[in-house]
Amino acid sequence: MSVRVLLADDQALLRGTFRILLEATPGIEVVGEACDGRDAVDQVRQRPTDVVLMDIRMPGLDGIEATRIITADKDLPGVKVLILTTFETDEHVAEALRAGASGFVGKGIHPQELIDAIRTVAAGDALLSPVATRSLIQRFLARTPPQRTTAPTLESLTAREREVVVLAATGLSNDEIADHLGISVLTAKTHVNRAMVKLGARDRAHLVIAAYEGGLVHPAR
Repeated sequence: MSVRVLLADDQALLRGTFRILLEATPGIEVVGEACDGRDAVDQVRQRPTDVVLMDIRMPGLDGIEATRIITADKDLPGVKVLILTTFETDEHVAEALRAGASGFVGKGIHPQELIDAIRTVAAGDALLSPVATRSLIQRFLARTPPQRTTAPTLESLTAREREVVVLAATGLSNDEIADHLGISVLTAKTHVNRAMVKLGARDRAHLVIAAYEGGLVHPAR
């Protein structure tokens, strides 16, 4: 089954370039283009979408607010948002992840890396890379005050689940977690999934954020 992608960017040339690239890729289908955040929200509600490739800075409703609306909509539980930014060190990236985005890529990304990123986010398995994970968390979440919520606390996790969450927060994949702990990949994935359910995390990106904001992992480490 193809990954259905909606392109949201105020630059028509960039949307067109992405469309050409993605439509030439087996297993990926471009279902629409949006010129701003409001347009993106409206289109996602009108047509089945798996991943929204969302620019942060757009006129009117920006990418962050559009992401917040989409990920908070109970009728759109399977929609993932992949943030597109000119600068991967953009201070708004952390805010976008807190709003519900599942990851981010820079506009200078290599075409194959963009395709891999879309597939990764669609699968909900991992953030885009260990380096990006650590850089993002250390650079931005350490600067901004935690956004405490009423979601279940980390105390609901078992000792093994806490251990797995810590490893996930450093950017390790399920395979790497399994190797590190000497357990099967299936067991590692099960622990990650259970932790996500207990913490109300939409995907692995938000599991990582919960680990940092809950104090289980500290950016300085």
